[in-house]
Amino acid sequence: MKKQNHSFVFLVIVLLLAVAIWVSFSTRQTSNYTKEQFEEAVAQGQVVSVVITQNKEVPTGTIQVTMNNSGIRQFHVTDVREIESYAKEHNISVRVEDVPEENWFLLYVLPSLVVLIIFVFFFSSMMSNQGGGGNSRMMNFGKSRAQMINDCKITFADVAGLQEEKEDLDEIVDFLRKPEKYTEVGARIPKGVLLEGRPGTGKTLLAKAIAGEAKVPFFSISGSDFVEMFVGVGASRVRDLFSEAKKHAPCIIFIDEIDAVARRRGTGMGGGHDEREQTLNQLLVEMDGFGINEGIIVLAATNRVDILDPAILRPGRFDRKITVSAPDVRGREDILKVHSKNKPLGSDVDLKEVARRTSGFTGADLENLLNEAAIKAARDERKFLNAEDIKKSFIEVGIGTEKRSHIVSDRDKKITAYHESGHAILMHLLPLTGSVYTVSIIPTGAGAAGYMMPIPDNDDHHETKEQIRQMLMMTLGGRVAEEIIFDDVTTGASADIKQATKAARGMVTRYGMSKLGLICYEEDEDEVFIGRDLAHAKTTSEAKAAEIDAEVKCIIDECHDEAKRILEENIEVLHRCAALLIEKERINREEFEALFKKPAGAII
Repeated sequence: MKKQNHSFVFLVIVLLLAVAIWVSFSTRQTSNYTKEQFEEAVAQGQVVSVVITQNKEVPTGTIQVTMNNSGIRQFHVTDVREIESYAKEHNISVRVEDVPEENWFLLYVLPSLVVLIIFVFFFSSMMSNQGGGGNSRMMNFGKSRAQMINDCKITFADVAGLQEEKEDLDEIVDFLRKPEKYTEVGARIPKGVLLEGRPGTGKTLLAKAIAGEAKVPFFSISGSDFVEMFVGVGASRVRDLFSEAKKHAPCIIFIDEIDAVARRRGTGMGGGHDEREQTLNQLLVEMDGFGINEGIIVLAATNRVDILDPAILRPGRFDRKITVSAPDVRGREDILKVHSKNKPLGSDVDLKEVARRTSGFTGADLENLLNEAAIKAARDERKFLNAEDIKKSFIEVGIGTEKRSHIVSDRDKKITAYHESGHAILMHLLPLTGSVYTVSIIPTGAGAAGYMMPIPDNDDHHETKEQIRQMLMMTLGGRVAEEIIFDDVTTGASADIKQATKAARGMVTRYGMSKLGLICYEEDEDEVFIGRDLAHAKTTSEAKAAEIDAEVKCIIDECHDEAKRILEENIEVLHRCAALLIEKERINREEFEALFKKPAGAII
C-alpha cells in the first residue's frame, strides 16, 4: 500500500514539474515585449531577423524577433503587414509563415488521453488502498471480513463476575487443548455455543477469553458484516470464513450480534427469499450440514435470542446456550477491582459499598462508572479517585448530568421539593421498596425537574405482589404530595403515571395478580416487531379488555389512596423534607433519614 502511495505521489510530482517547465518556457518566449520596443531595437540595429506567424484570424499574428545577442523576443500584433513593411524598410530579414493547421492529436487526443490515464491510475490506487495490498475490494466482495487473532492476550483471569459462565466453558477450552481425550471415548464436543444476555454483560469479552485460554486462532466478525446489497455476497462470505477457519483448525469463530443474520426466516415485508435468508441458510449448512468442520467451534453473542431462527438453535448447531446475566454483589465487587487496577483510589473509597449500591449494573456500566469518576478526578487536578467522585458519577450514570445553571422559579422549586419528598418518604416507610440514596431538586439532563435516587437493599430476582404494590405507591407519591399540599396537580407526574399504569397492567395481564385469575391476557408484542403477522388477531374480547382496564384502575386507585393515607400521617416530615430541599437543593441518605428522628413540630 505504501509503495502504491509513493508511486502516485511520484506521478503527481512529475506532472507538476512538466507544467512548471512548460510555463517557464512559455514565459521566456512570450515576455512582455511591445511594438514600440521592437521599433526602438530596429533603430539601434539590435534586430537580426523577424519571423511572422499568422493566426487564423488574418491579418493578426505573432512576431518573433531574434536579437543580435541571441535573445528572442515575441509579441502579438493586429496587422502583420505593417511589421513586414517596417522590417523590409530597414533591411531586416523577414520570413512569413503560413497559417498553421490544427493538430487534432495535440489539441484533443493527447489531453483526453492524459486525463484518462490519470483517472485510471487514481481510481486503481484508491481501490487498492481500500482493499489492502494488491487485492481490490471491488473484486473481493465475497471474501470474509473476519479478523483473525493468533495470540489473544485475554484470559479467564481478566473476566470477573462470571464464575458459573466460565465453568460452563471450561470443557470447550479443554477440548481445544486436548481434542483426542474426547474423541477416544466417542464424545462429540458442542459445535456451537450461544452467549445470550443484556448488553454490556461481557459476552464478547468471554469469547475472547476462551480463545486466550485455549491458545488457538480466533476469528471475529459481526453479523452485519455478512449482509450486503449484492445478492449472494453473504453466503459467499460464510463459505470463505469457514474455509479459512478449516486451514487453522482447531480454532474459534466468534459471530457478534448474530441476530443481524440469523433472524427467523419468513419474517418481514420482503418475503422469504432475500439476501439475509440465503446467508442464514449457508450458515446452517456450514455448522451442521454435509460438510465436516472438525475442530471449529462457533461462538455467537446476542441479546435477542427470542427472534433467532429455530433451526440454528437446535442441537448440532448451537448445542449450548449460556445466559450471561448481570453480576451479583460479589461479582460487581470483583469487576470493580479489575477496572480499578490502573486507577489510584483514595482511602475513603470502599469498593464493597460501591458494589452494594450498584444493583443491576452490568460490567460495562461499572467500567463506565469508574471511568467517569477518573475523569472528574483529573478535572479537579487530583492524582487519585475519592468517594465523592464515584458518588457524583453514580448520579450522572443513573440519572443524568445536573443542570445547575438553569434558572428555576421559587414556585417550581417548591412544587418539585414536595413532589420528590413524597417519593422519598414512601420509599423510606414502605419496607419492600429499598432505601433512599439521594433526593434533589436540581434539574437534570434527562429533562426532570428533580430526582429521588433509590438504592436496592438486595439483588432480588423475583418480585412479590405486595412488593409491586408498594413500588406503585412510591411511584404515585409525588402526585399524591402535590394533591395534599397544593390541592392541585401538575404535569410533572406524567412519567410516574405511565410507569404505574404499566406495572398495574402487568399485574393483571401477565402475572395473574388480580381478581381476573391466572390467565395471561397480554398481547405478544414481539410478533409485530418481527413481522411474522402484522395483522394478528387479539387474544381478548372487547368485554374482557374492559374488565382488564377496570381492574388496572382499581389497583392504581387503591395504591393512590394508601399512599395518600401514609403521607397525611407523616405530613410534618413532608414539610421538613421539602424545606430542607429548598434550602440545600440536594440531600443525602443520612440527612434524609435524620428528618424522621426529629420531634413532632420541628421544621428542620
